[in-house]
Amino acid sequence: MGVEEWLVSEVMSKYTGAKTVVRTVYGNSSGFEVKVGMHQGAVLSPLLFVIVMEAISREFRVALPWELLYADDLAVIAETEQDLIKRLNEWKNNVENRGMRE
Repeated sequence: MGVEEWLVSEVMSKYTGAKTVVRTVYGNSSGFEVKVGMHQGAVLSPLLFVIVMEAISREFRVALPWELLYADDLAVIAETEQDLIKRLNEWKNNVENRGMRE
C-alpha cells in the first residue's frame, strides 16, 4: 500500500499493550489486554481496517455494484442464489488464505 515502515511501527506502538474493559449493566469488567483484532473504540481502528481490507481484496474483488465495502461491512450482490453463494465463498476463501480468519 506504500506506507512507510516508520509509520507502521508508530501505529503498532499505539496498539501495543492496549487495554480495554467491557461495560455491562452491572458495571465495567476488569481491564484486559487486546491482543487480537481491532481495538473497539480506538480512533484509528476503522481506518486501519479499511486499509487492510483494501490491500487484501484488491486482487479478487469484482467491482461496484456487485461488491461494496463500507467500514467493517461487505455487501455482495448477485443475480442468482447460486452466484451469491459462489461469491461469498470466494470472499471467505480469499480472506482466510490471507490470514484474516475470524
